[in-house]
Amino acid sequence: MKKILLILGIAFSTAMYSQKNYAADKYFDEYAYTKSAALYQEIFDEGDKSYQVIGRLADSYYQIIEFSKAEIAYRELMRRYENIASTEHIFRYAQVLKSNGKIKESDEMLLKIKDVKGYDSRVEALEKKKNYYATFSNRPKKYFDIKNVSINSEYSDFGGFLNGNQFYFASTRPNSVSKKIYRWNEQPFLNLYTANLSTVGREGMIDLNEASKVMSLNGKSHESNLIISKDGTVAYFTRDNLKKVGSDESKLANLKIFKATRMDKNGEWSDIEELPFNNDKYSVGHPFLSPDEKTLYFVSDMPGGFGNTDIYKVAILRDGAFGEPENLGRIINTEGREMFPFIAKDSTLYFSSDGHLGLGALDIFKACKKDSVYQEPFNLGIPINGPLDDFAFFLNPEQTIGFFSSNRKEGQGDDDIFSFRVYDCSENIQGIVTNARTGEPIEKATVQLFDKDGEKVLEQQTVTDGRYQFDNLLCKEEKFRVIASKKGFKSDQDSITTSGKKSELQLDLGMTPLIVDDQIVINPIYFDFGKYNISEDAKYELEHVVNVMQSYPELVIKIESHTDSRGSSLLNRNLSDKRAKATRDYIISRGVAPNRIQSAIGYGEDQLLNGCNDYTRCTEAQHKENRRSYFFIVSGLENDDGIAQKVKVNQSANVVNSNNITAAPVPLKESNTNTTPVKASETVTYPERYDDTTVVYKVQIATSRANEENTPRFNTIPDLEVIYVDGVYKYYCCQYFSLRDVKKGRQKMVSQGFEDAFIVPFINNQRVTWNQVRRRN
Repeated sequence: MKKILLILGIAFSTAMYSQKNYAADKYFDEYAYTKSAALYQEIFDEGDKSYQVIGRLADSYYQIIEFSKAEIAYRELMRRYENIASTEHIFRYAQVLKSNGKIKESDEMLLKIKDVKGYDSRVEALEKKKNYYATFSNRPKKYFDIKNVSINSEYSDFGGFLNGNQFYFASTRPNSVSKKIYRWNEQPFLNLYTANLSTVGREGMIDLNEASKVMSLNGKSHESNLIISKDGTVAYFTRDNLKKVGSDESKLANLKIFKATRMDKNGEWSDIEELPFNNDKYSVGHPFLSPDEKTLYFVSDMPGGFGNTDIYKVAILRDGAFGEPENLGRIINTEGREMFPFIAKDSTLYFSSDGHLGLGALDIFKACKKDSVYQEPFNLGIPINGPLDDFAFFLNPEQTIGFFSSNRKEGQGDDDIFSFRVYDCSENIQGIVTNARTGEPIEKATVQLFDKDGEKVLEQQTVTDGRYQFDNLLCKEEKFRVIASKKGFKSDQDSITTSGKKSELQLDLGMTPLIVDDQIVINPIYFDFGKYNISEDAKYELEHVVNVMQSYPELVIKIESHTDSRGSSLLNRNLSDKRAKATRDYIISRGVAPNRIQSAIGYGEDQLLNGCNDYTRCTEAQHKENRRSYFFIVSGLENDDGIAQKVKVNQSANVVNSNNITAAPVPLKESNTNTTPVKASETVTYPERYDDTTVVYKVQIATSRANEENTPRFNTIPDLEVIYVDGVYKYYCCQYFSLRDVKKGRQKMVSQGFEDAFIVPFINNQRVTWNQVRRRN
């Protein structure tokens, strides 16, 4: 009898245990997470430590934002099953840890996803921006006067769209018409409401009051995310699909976008219809219109996306039909959730995501548009974002006030709506990018702005006149670095500090061309006496050559190396040859194909740049001038219109071979051996005062390695001036005191056959940069 009773007792206990499992699984599958959490907790406490029970217990707490309990469950899951844990469980545990303030543990857990699935954009972002949390937590405060608005209830209130002074939102607050309860969070179903916009207090903080239901749009299930066209006659909103999918009739239905119309902006909504790209098998929701109302943005978990939910766009055609939905791509969408798109008047996209690096669960991001393509998203940081969910961002057209929703702890209910004002003080950084050799503006140079932590803030290209401008930087005393770059040029950079006051700051940059006539021009590659190894300084300079070779894949060069006169001629020739080949080998080691270097030859002391031969006593600096390398272009630029300086070789019988007369590299400062002012051959406008600070403009018409002053080419130049510097003879015509006059003089030289003539500024017989001239003016 005892044995039979024991068997019956075991059978009864097992039946109750299985029944509880069945109920918990059913509630979980129906998204009734409040009930499934309670049941799974009981099952776990009674001894079931299976992966499914612990994982679903953690997920249930995660879905109802019980993050403290979720952390305990996920930690137990990882303790027992980390070696088989899913990517989603690892990610959710990392999110819970972050929301609970355990940032370091969260980051360490997120990195483990790489061990499970290899590549993951979330892991890649963390590896690139390890200091993200401090950066996002210390953003300049652009949004202030954040207020929990008066219409919030103890239930869920979220979303927002402002149409005039009417604010539309969604809420689960109960009403007398329907008593239905949504099983996910045990709250009533969502309905659409409207409220009046108002201000409170001396500071003019933004508030909402007098909430009322939008009766003509609310139905039997959830409605949310209402938006209205500018003329007030068309509305789009999200609603549950009343047709449930699958054999289980209790299964949660998917979302759909619906459209409604009315005769005028004060009429009742009617003609409610669903959009043609809805589908019973997946969700489509969270609509928002582009500023021109020709594109509808939305969220979906349709097949072919990147993560749980992605942001899409679809064209609205002239006849009211719709095009094909288009995913916004990997730059916006991640393996996680991207939701609640909002498009500002300037086409900036704001959205919420838990897949991009953030401060907690859902964070709000913005992505600026450049050439019709959205750029890398920017986390808005504190105070908009925090450790829990922050979403449904909205700005008025003037971008002076806005709203967002959050379930942060200081709220009144589940989700609350918060208002804010936008700080209207901004600073601009602007400037001109020029060719440091000619002073001409450079078009389509890439200019990047980096903050003090090295994070890229903004990027743009210069326009035709070389100008760039970074607008609307926050009024804050902060140090930035501006870097300009372009194919065929050495990049230039400089730092600038904003003042914390509304202002426009000027920062001009000058980029030195790396290609001048038939050479790749870099700073001299110097070698130590008797050595041919490539120094660290030399490697830095040779990277410019490598960059040019990579930018112009058809380019073929030849290398020359030279020594000073100390030692025997034979030894020097051998040494320079080793230097040339060491230079070649370094360039090849950086990925340049060997067949793109035609030759690498050393000439020893055969071509000294100065008089430092065996019979002359010279300084170490003078000997150093002779230890050098050249990089001559053999071919590969003929069909490239983007080169920095066009190559012109042997174009007419009057042009001396390019090995003798070239537009060779010019240092930024030159000493004129002839200090007597040159008399101009034309009528020139002279300054009222002439002294050592006067800017003098000259036209450089050619350079050569040998003195060609008495050749027929220069006989027709009346006021020829020859300057010898760095082993090169440079030929100038005339001097002027205004840009107007010197431009005329240059044009005259061009008409006489000096097609590469260019303008050079001097002060006190020293060559200066155009930036120095501009700052004086």
